[in-house]
Amino acid sequence: MTPLDTAHAAMAAAPEDDAARLRFYERLADGELFLLLENEAEGETLTPQVFSPEDGDVVLVFDREDRLSEFVGAAAPYAALPGRVIAGLLAGQGIGLGLNLSVAPSSMLIPADAVDWLAQTLGNTPAEVEARPEEILPPKGLPEVLLSSLDAKLARAGGLAQAAYLAAVRYSDGRNGHMLAFINAAEGAEGPLARAAGEALTFSGIEAGEMDVAFFRANEPVAATLARVGLRFDLPEPERAAPAVPLPPGMDPAKPPKLR
Repeated sequence: MTPLDTAHAAMAAAPEDDAARLRFYERLADGELFLLLENEAEGETLTPQVFSPEDGDVVLVFDREDRLSEFVGAAAPYAALPGRVIAGLLAGQGIGLGLNLSVAPSSMLIPADAVDWLAQTLGNTPAEVEARPEEILPPKGLPEVLLSSLDAKLARAGGLAQAAYLAAVRYSDGRNGHMLAFINAAEGAEGPLARAAGEALTFSGIEAGEMDVAFFRANEPVAATLARVGLRFDLPEPERAAPAVPLPPGMDPAKPPKLR
């Protein structure tokens, strides 16, 4: 059982549970998927095999390489891409996903409108506002599903910040809420970190949930307060630089792949 199999089983066992469905789509977006291609990638251009069952066109993805091989029955060209990248490439094209068809417990057809919804949800950009915290307190009343989602998201954000603290906060305008504060974020990492935090909140299924994201340096006085009362999340240390090698199609964020 893969993490995607487990999330799918939980969703299937509780078809009316929106939170279980959201957690499945979160696993789909965050995991690496193997996209079946017509032929080998040409530079940054991918040509996926498109199938046309009764419910509409789909491309086939698998969460393990051996599952793709089992389905095809022979060696076949593929591209290994994060699920969020595949959703973004397919958005608006009327193409769904055939996930692990016939080879895993998570075998299912995901319609085009669900792919569009996922791409749109992942593309939401948090709004920037200015507010001055007046009091920082220990967090309270937060559901375990949100904490688990944050932990998983930040575990994949190695090198983007030194640490993060979750705390309750009261602002000078009287507003109360919770704040996820990143310490010593890398240059240019604010956007990706804010989106990761927003996705954790969205996919946790909390109705009308709100969580602010802030960025501080370790030498600011507020950082000491956060370390004293906040719930700490450690981000993995960045991996040491390896010799430069060409990246597979779709893995360089500066050069997203194109579908043909």
